[in-house]
Amino acid sequence: MSAPEPTHTYRGTKRILLLIIGWICVALGGVGVVLPLLPTTPFLLIAVWAFSRSSKRLSDWLYGHARFGPLLIDWDAYRVIPLWAKCLATVMMSASLTYVWFVVQPPLLAWLAAAAVCLLAAVYIWRKPHRRPAPRLST
Repeated sequence: MSAPEPTHTYRGTKRILLLIIGWICVALGGVGVVLPLLPTTPFLLIAVWAFSRSSKRLSDWLYGHARFGPLLIDWDAYRVIPLWAKCLATVMMSASLTYVWFVVQPPLLAWLAAAAVCLLAAVYIWRKPHRRPAPRLST
């Protein structure tokens, strides 16, 4: 499966703004690869969205990336979140909440609000499929 075609491409100032957003998100996603508390995937999804509306070359580069391309294509085509990514996200959210509770020691209401956001995020990702649907065989 290949990268989806963009619905439209912007020009001028909007294009430059989208390119800046895309590169900032690629940088944040790159940092997220090595920093466990910063997510990679959401930033790359935003980057590929911005690039698909501003630069076909950069969009194709992300979709063709050996590590991230298949994940982005599966998300675009099937809204798939791999099982390993679901587990990792859940562990990282739990670790973050534990760290904040014991080290930062915020007010209870602030911590409960953060826990509620993490719970909603976990419910969202666990409701998504973790593999592509099986191909249908024609008879």
